[in-house]
Amino acid sequence: MSLLMPDAERRPAVPLRLDVERWATFRIRRRVLAVVHTVTSARRLLEAVRLLEGDPRVQVVFTMANDVFNDGVESFLAGIRALVVPWSQAVHTRFDLALAASHGGLHELNVPVIVLPHGASYNKRISVSGGPRGRGTATPEVYGLGRQWLVRDGVVVPAAIAMAHEEDRVRLGRQCPEALPVAEVVGDPCYDRVAASLPFRALYREALGTGPGQELVLVCSTWGPDSLLGRHWDLLERLAAELPREEFRIVVMLHSHVWNAHSEWHIRSAFAGLARAGVGLVSQHAEWSGAVVGADYVVGDHGSVGLYATMTGARILTAGAPDTDLDSGSPMAGLRALAPRVRRGSHVRRQLRRSTAAYRAGQYAHIASRLSSEPGRFAPLMRALLYRRLHLRAPAGRPLTQRAVLPVTVGQGAP
Repeated sequence: MSLLMPDAERRPAVPLRLDVERWATFRIRRRVLAVVHTVTSARRLLEAVRLLEGDPRVQVVFTMANDVFNDGVESFLAGIRALVVPWSQAVHTRFDLALAASHGGLHELNVPVIVLPHGASYNKRISVSGGPRGRGTATPEVYGLGRQWLVRDGVVVPAAIAMAHEEDRVRLGRQCPEALPVAEVVGDPCYDRVAASLPFRALYREALGTGPGQELVLVCSTWGPDSLLGRHWDLLERLAAELPREEFRIVVMLHSHVWNAHSEWHIRSAFAGLARAGVGLVSQHAEWSGAVVGADYVVGDHGSVGLYATMTGARILTAGAPDTDLDSGSPMAGLRALAPRVRRGSHVRRQLRRSTAAYRAGQYAHIASRLSSEPGRFAPLMRALLYRRLHLRAPAGRPLTQRAVLPVTVGQGAP
């Protein structure tokens, strides 16, 4: 029997509630709604939701908010065996707190919402249509920091904005100063996981099929026509053709939007030739951070993975479209200005060797330091924020950051 039951005596338009007093086995004291927009935001949300593990007093319920990238969310939630309610019911159900890693529709909820970033820092400037009479904002704003995402009808929507770095708070003050009172710097869970995984680098390399004497080249693509995959499919073919297999192991990692927009069947089909040439493909269901820790070279675009590679000592090269949409003050803009760009007219092996010769220890340390001003402390700080908002005493014990699970690749043979 579902725990989501209407009040027995309710009238139309009276909000639904979780009828745990009558039906539940656990004595639930607080109810948390996890608002999922995309698979990417779902994974970031789980970093916070898991901090409630071990506390039977708190019931977590998931819902899918409307988003152009909803593809894959339903199967993701089914895979984690979550209690899920439709959005139409969630907005009329009583909760004590909501969590989200994106912004669409949050103003419809009648509950305090904590918003987390869905990637590394805030990097892109975007002008969103659909404002008054369909007009977009006159000046693009930094996604996640501008008024178009944080303010509705003159009121700041989030009850708290969980940020990774004090620098993010400063940038928020320039973009949307009325939201500053709700900003909370708690660190970055992915930063902490990469750091915790560094001592196990050899395990991640072995899991990705990197043999003795081989160097691991990790190619990372975000989604869309301006991504590495959208602009430079030929780069994958060049890497496979020009890098000797006895010296290099090539592995590709794609943003979840790519998988969900095109289907695993299509991607396996598209990569079939590359697979026969020895190129590996990280599974869409695998955790990505171990692959970054194991890489000798990371070839990326404007996606977040390249930023976390600044922590590992990998040689970083960039590709994809020109950075016209990046905020000039963002960590990603800093990385793209510093890392060498892959050139089409030059042998890729030579470019990799040149990046190694030019690399200096700590070359990207300044970029990495901008990803979290609370290194190693996301778990305790975020849990403290959650329980403070829930008005509960947190369970005893300090939550620990676990290292990344081993990455797995898919078999890309012809479907």
